[in-house]
Amino acid sequence: MLTRKQQELLLFIHERMKESGVPPSFDEMKDALDLASKSGIHRLITALEERGFIRRLPNRARALEVIKLPEAYSPSLQPKKGFSPSVIQGSLGAPAEKPAPAKPVAVNSDSVSVPVMGRIAAGVPISAIQNNTHDISVPTEMVGTGDHYALEVRGDSMIEAGILDGDTVIIRNTNTASPGEIIVALVDDEEATLKRFRRKGASIALEAANPAYETRIFGPDRVKIQGKLVGLIRRYH
Repeated sequence: MLTRKQQELLLFIHERMKESGVPPSFDEMKDALDLASKSGIHRLITALEERGFIRRLPNRARALEVIKLPEAYSPSLQPKKGFSPSVIQGSLGAPAEKPAPAKPVAVNSDSVSVPVMGRIAAGVPISAIQNNTHDISVPTEMVGTGDHYALEVRGDSMIEAGILDGDTVIIRNTNTASPGEIIVALVDDEEATLKRFRRKGASIALEAANPAYETRIFGPDRVKIQGKLVGLIRRYH
């Protein structure tokens, strides 16, 4: 699941490469998305790469490759300069506000029902998490007290923490965490990611569990904790 800005940038790159065979410059991307600086483009590019939508080619300037497009992409949904398309992927549209996760409902003495609120590409924007798409049954000892929700993992940035593509993570709804805990972090009120929480002086570090991904450092005012990992469910086919 992508944020509106991530989808807009992805489609802009895709359409420009279809037209000219050359990716747009960062200045062109900035102007097309009406952003104030190129730092926002760098964050969006990193998020798209982490989610597997694009790939940066080494040793070549402006070298980007579009690997895939959102499932709901239509050729009629082409981003234009100064225009922000309203693109909805599947059934997980982006409402204006994040709904409060429902409290677990008892199924029996050994399990509770927890709402699955969407996907996280190990990042989904919290603003894109709707009312639960479905519920899953979770062992009571996994959740303990408090409000919980579940997210389906997409991506490989946390594989060395044992979190794989296709897993379902159980998240306790909280805005605090201790260093070393795995959290759902909302960055710049735009993108969310599942990462290990660290502190670097006054800054916050979001640490991947995959050497292919760099640790990202942010000022404390740029990161909001949306929950922390308490359990994981994996299905084998």
